[in-house]
Amino acid sequence: MGFSSIRMSSGAGHDAQFLNYVCPTGMIFIPSINGRSHCPEEETRFEDIAKGADVLLHCILELAREKLPRD
Repeated sequence: MGFSSIRMSSGAGHDAQFLNYVCPTGMIFIPSINGRSHCPEEETRFEDIAKGADVLLHCILELAREKLPRD
């Protein structure tokens, strides 16, 4: 999609940490202003939120196109 990105590991205890036992998981991180996260001062630009939503939408569409094996 042309957005800048980096691949990173996360120690965050989000749902993906637990779902990973059942299926492959990943998370989409978007930048917070001044790097502030999980605190009252956390703020994110709407444009960055929109980019994260676009990435999620395209991931869903890509997965929907894949053929899943049937039991």
